[in-house]
Amino acid sequence: MRDGDAQVRQPRRSGLSRRQKRTLSRGAQYVVFVAAVIAFAATADWGRLKNQFAQWDLVRQMFPDVITLALKNTVLYTMSGFVVGLVLGMVIALMRLSPVGPYRWVAGIYIEIFRGLPALLIFVFVGVAVPLAFPGTQIPGGTYGKVALALGLVSAAYMAETIRAGIQAVPKGQMEAARSLGFSHARAMVSIVVPQAFRIVIPPLTNELVLLFKDSSLVLFLGVTLEERELTKFGRDLASQTANSTPILVAGLCYLLVTIPLGFVVRRLEAKAGEAK
Repeated sequence: MRDGDAQVRQPRRSGLSRRQKRTLSRGAQYVVFVAAVIAFAATADWGRLKNQFAQWDLVRQMFPDVITLALKNTVLYTMSGFVVGLVLGMVIALMRLSPVGPYRWVAGIYIEIFRGLPALLIFVFVGVAVPLAFPGTQIPGGTYGKVALALGLVSAAYMAETIRAGIQAVPKGQMEAARSLGFSHARAMVSIVVPQAFRIVIPPLTNELVLLFKDSSLVLFLGVTLEERELTKFGRDLASQTANSTPILVAGLCYLLVTIPLGFVVRRLEAKAGEAK
């Protein structure tokens, strides 16, 4: 047998290296993207789009009310719901970690229910079911109180799980060291563990704030007065009056004025948290 027959034949290599293949693939993706943009630009009816979404007279008509009224109410609804959700979520998270069985069961049931239900149903429940269940009882704050309660109930379920994960991420040695110094379990939790947990969960809590800001648009299902309208309701009402979608576009841009900076803050906080590990 010849030596050449005994040798294992090496597979023939392709003419392109792995790096060249990646470069070629990336270039093809850019070409497809540019082609899609050109096709959209060439086929879209820009005249109709401008007429429906870029009526500057309507834009000027919306100011300053879209900022001083609609955006202000949206921020107030969001912040009130966030505060209620944070306080309630903290309580539920501690119940979830409690050694007392009924506390854990109640917290678990709450989380599963309010994470599983659409936020719209929670708003309907607060606006309709609560007055029916407790006749003569008024939620403090009127519409603002109802929105704070509805958003708080929804966000508390998500915040509770986030806070619980943050507490569990704190090294157990922190609690043990505090107990060895004479701290009670409750005092050690409040003074040592929870502050460290909040530093861990600030990025996801900020992201929850962004989600609440968008969910505040559900306030329209509670029935609001002209002075209580938020961005979506404000833009929708004006769009119905003028038979034009420019107000809706302006309302959407106002949402972005808040959500984009908040998104940037979330990424910065996540980056800092990653560097600290």
